[in-house]
Amino acid sequence: MKKMVLLICVLLMGVGGYSQKKKSARASAGLAKVDNLIAEVKSGNFQVTITENGKPKDAMVIKAADAKFSPENCKLSSFTAGGTKLYLLTWSEKSGAKTDLKTEDITTIYSVVYEITAKKQVFSNTQMTNHITEKIFLDKLKNASETQEKIRREGFEFKLNPDGSITQKGKTQENKFTYDAAKAEYVAAKKK
Repeated sequence: MKKMVLLICVLLMGVGGYSQKKKSARASAGLAKVDNLIAEVKSGNFQVTITENGKPKDAMVIKAADAKFSPENCKLSSFTAGGTKLYLLTWSEKSGAKTDLKTEDITTIYSVVYEITAKKQVFSNTQMTNHITEKIFLDKLKNASETQEKIRREGFEFKLNPDGSITQKGKTQENKFTYDAAKAEYVAAKKK
């Protein structure tokens, strides 16, 4: 019986130690990684770090980050447009406000395209969704009420097409952009 308890204690300590090491290794790996690029929060900045042989060589600052900054669903991917290799960084941020009568949950999705050799941002898109839950009183004495929900959207939905072009969709509008390698930026696609 004593041997069994001792064996269980040793196993639990081993699993706990292994879990701790795994977690710390993951935290230092960054939020997203592709090729020699790592998206991470470092030194008060949200940045894309360019590495060479596993060591940081240079960095492009995306935005200043405070202690509350926590990007979600951070993804970094590469693609080719106009014969140039580009990188797409997407992430979302959540914020909100709450009072006794109204609650707002705001989700903002950012999509940014970079040309790494020139260290240049070539396209940027922001889409915000605001989910509002509000208690509305139906009479002056505030005896009867109902809860109303609204969803407000601002900005455009971002879509990267397989050929490297970009489509932005809104409620009443659709924009198409193609990459111009000579200008090193996305330009509005010519209508056919």
